[in-house]
Formats: sequence, structure tokens, C-alpha cells
Amino acid sequence: MIEGSGSTVPRRMLGRQLRQLREAAGVTVTQACKTIEVSAQTMWRLEGGQGVKLKDIYIKALCELYRANDDDTAALMGLVQETKRTGWWHAYGDAVPNYFDLYLGLEESARKLTLFHLALLPGLLQTPAYRRAVIWGAYPGMPTVDVERRIEIAAKRQKRLREPRDRFSMNVFVGEAALRYPIGGPSVAAEQLRHIVEISRSATLTVRAVPLSAETALPLIAGSFTLMEFPAHPQFTEPPVVYVEGYTGALYLDKPSEIDQYKSACKAIRSAALDEQATRELVLDIAKEYG
Repeated sequence: MIEGSGSTVPRRMLGRQLRQLREAAGVTVTQACKTIEVSAQTMWRLEGGQGVKLKDIYIKALCELYRANDDDTAALMGLVQETKRTGWWHAYGDAVPNYFDLYLGLEESARKLTLFHLALLPGLLQTPAYRRAVIWGAYPGMPTVDVERRIEIAAKRQKRLREPRDRFSMNVFVGEAALRYPIGGPSVAAEQLRHIVEISRSATLTVRAVPLSAETALPLIAGSFTLMEFPAHPQFTEPPVVYVEGYTGALYLDKPSEIDQYKSACKAIRSAALDEQATRELVLDIAKEYG
């Protein structure tokens, strides 16, 4: 069972395998829909790993239609049970935007994260004061109680940084500009930078800065993103996913060509970045500028 994954990853695994079985069996979407008496839209959501109500009898019927062997059928039925679990963040309701609910499920089950942030520091590294300033900057009218609920969510997410490295690791690359923007004012920014230096010594985490003096343009072209890689599953392993967040929503990219392109971007960013010690020195120098 995938610990802490909510239903996100099992749903994606289930949908992908059902689609592959259907295509291998030469069964059309129309035929599959008729078998379990659902609409084409519902079938599209099911195969796409979206939130649809799953009944055991539906999946068994599809496995029979697709002539799945006993092992594959048993594995898929196991995934159906995993989809019925909920993640801890579901208790926060409306405090989690719909597009971010999917991200939290993926982040919670990821084995490795590689992040590149150009302008803002990643949520997993943010102090409460910095996070508070970011939220109010984006949503000036948000009630304090709702802001604090989002702070709680961030704190729960950050617990992953205390996991053993064989279960979770995170490589963070930040543009120097992200370190220099005084979000929340000088004292908040200075506290945030000192926190980065302290947490960067964790065995789970590496933090490296891409200096303004870097001559390669690729980091600027690629923009901010998160590459998520997942642990092996006994039957089906979730392929990597790239998450790109925008002001009004987010993109989830998982085509092999897209993943390869972002992995190439990671190599270029890694080559342009300072090493860990030089990054700590830069961060401390900037913190001193704030007093």
C-alpha cells in the first residue's frame, strides 16, 4: 500500500492500467462504457485518474471485458481499495484549491522531488511568517482564520523533510532573485534566509542557488517547476510528473517527452548553480544585508 498517498496515485495507476488493457484488447471506449453503463466522459475521467466513484463490480467487469489475467485483476482490485483512502489534507476542505489537492497527493507519495524556483521560495522551505506574507500578497482580503489554516497545511507538508533519506529526498534550486526579494519585509526575509541555511544541513535536503551571474538562459526559459519521482510499486510504478503552478491553476505534465525535456533542464540548472556551501554563504550574506 502507498502510505499517505490519499487516492491520487492509486487512481492514476488504476486509470493508466485500465486504458492500457483496453487498448491492448482492442476494445473501444464505447464498448467499455456500454459494459458498465457509464458515459464517455466518466470513462475518460476513470482512465485519466480523475475523481470518479469506483465500484468493485465495475472494475471486475472491465477486467473480464479486457481479458486481464488473474494477477492483473487482483492488482487492480487492490488499487481500487487504495483509492478509497483519503489524505490528511482533505480535512482542510476549501483551504485546499482543487488543482492543489492533486498536487498534495502526488507530493505526499513522491520518493524524490527536484524543485526550481525563480522568484518565490518553495512552500516546503517557507517559514510561517514568509508564507503568511505570500498568502496575503496573493489574496489580500483572505480572513486571518483561513490564512492560518493554510499555514497549518504548510507545516504538515514540511514534516516530510524529517523522513529518512531512503524514503524521501528533495533537491532545491533557487534563483538568486528569490533569495533577494524581501517578502514580508526585511525582518521576515532575514529570518527566512537563516531558516534556509539551517534546514539545508538536513540529510534529506540539498539547496543550491543559481546566481544572477549565471550566463545560461535555460533556467529562465524553463521557469519554476517541480519534478516528482515515485517509489516502485509491486505491480505498477507511477511515472514521473512535472508540476508547473500558475496564478489561476496548474499544469501536470507526464508525457515521456515532457519529462525528458525537464530532466535536461535540471542538468543545465545543476551546472549553473553554486555548490551547497557557496549557496549557504550567499544566503547568509543576503541575510546580513537585511540586518
